[in-house]
Amino acid sequence: MLAKRIIPCLDVKGGRVVKGMNFVGLRDMADPVELAKYYNQSGADELVFYDITASAENRDIFTDILKKVAGEVFIPLCVGGGIRNLDDFDRVLKSGADKVSVNSGAIANPDLIGAAAKKYGDQCVVLSMDVKRVDGKFKIFAKGGRENTGLDAMEWAVRGVGDGAGEIVLNSIDTDGVKNGFDLEMLDALAARVRVPIIASGGAGKMEDFAELFAHDGIDAGLAASIFHTKQVDIRDLKIYLKSKGVEVRI
Repeated sequence: MLAKRIIPCLDVKGGRVVKGMNFVGLRDMADPVELAKYYNQSGADELVFYDITASAENRDIFTDILKKVAGEVFIPLCVGGGIRNLDDFDRVLKSGADKVSVNSGAIANPDLIGAAAKKYGDQCVVLSMDVKRVDGKFKIFAKGGRENTGLDAMEWAVRGVGDGAGEIVLNSIDTDGVKNGFDLEMLDALAARVRVPIIASGGAGKMEDFAELFAHDGIDAGLAASIFHTKQVDIRDLKIYLKSKGVEVRI
């Protein structure tokens, strides 16, 4: 059995790590380089770096900060934000990323996933989906959760995997920052449709939420931000707890 992964996420805006609720109300949290150093030492399996306003502001990702973050971590680093073409993939990978996360860029250019997978390999391409319920249906949102694309989230996931995405990050806007648990209904719906690793994002509030998450088939990793940033949950303590619950993790 593959070990389940615990992944902290750095949402970066204006060179600082921020966090909000349901993708709004952002507040300053910390310096991304210092947090990256902390997570590298705290037992995290991977680290995600999102430049959360790059797409909405139609600009390139902050590679200067990214390079500093990459210099502090020796665990896999996944980077997203403002990824619109293969040149963006190339620049981010050369700045120290191991994987590249695409969201709005793939919506604007659906051929991007296939082209990137062909050039860099499926394992390098992560499809990040910001999903919200609209009239009871799961819909894809773009530009940091600001714009409803009208796309059906599950159909979009199937297409992305078919084109070569090697992994999916499912960000539930409905549960983001609420801390009442992961969006298990949404995650189950996705796991029933694709056969690539799924990273659950949005809603973690306590250790028990991760245990409940990993009781569901097809979920490979749990991603969280504020509960780790504020040290409300320590990653090593979380892994010891999960191990005690029969969840395979790397300690």
